[in-house]
Amino acid sequence: MRMILAAAVAAFGLVGAASADPAAGTWKTEVDDSRYAHVKMQSCGAAMCGTIVKTFLNGENYKSPNLGKKLVIDMKPEGGGKYAGKVWRPANDKVYIGKMTVSGNSLTLSGCVAGGLICKKQKWSRLN
Repeated sequence: MRMILAAAVAAFGLVGAASADPAAGTWKTEVDDSRYAHVKMQSCGAAMCGTIVKTFLNGENYKSPNLGKKLVIDMKPEGGGKYAGKVWRPANDKVYIGKMTVSGNSLTLSGCVAGGLICKKQKWSRLN
C-alpha cells in the first residue's frame, strides 16, 4: 500500500513540474516608438500564447485598442527553452513566423519572413 501511495505522490509531483512552463508569466516588451506592453504568457493547449494585458505610451499607462489581443500565437515548445509559432505585429497588423527563446528572466521573440531567413527581434524582461 505504501508503494502505491509513494508512486501516486511521485507521479503527481512530476505532472506539476511538467506544467510549469518557463515562458509562463507576465513579460515587459521592448520600447518601440515610445510604446511598450505587458504580455501575459500562458498555455493554450500544447502551446504558449501571449495576450496584451497592459499598454504604455511614453512610460504612462494608456488604453490601447490592442488590449486583450494575442501577440504570441501557438508557440510550441521545441526543448531547451526554444519555441516556434507565430507573432502578430500591431504596427502593421501582420502575422509572422515566430521564434521564441526563454532563458531565466529574459525572453527573446523574433518575427520572421522568407521562411525564417529575415527576422526582427525583441528582448523582453519577466515581470512575474
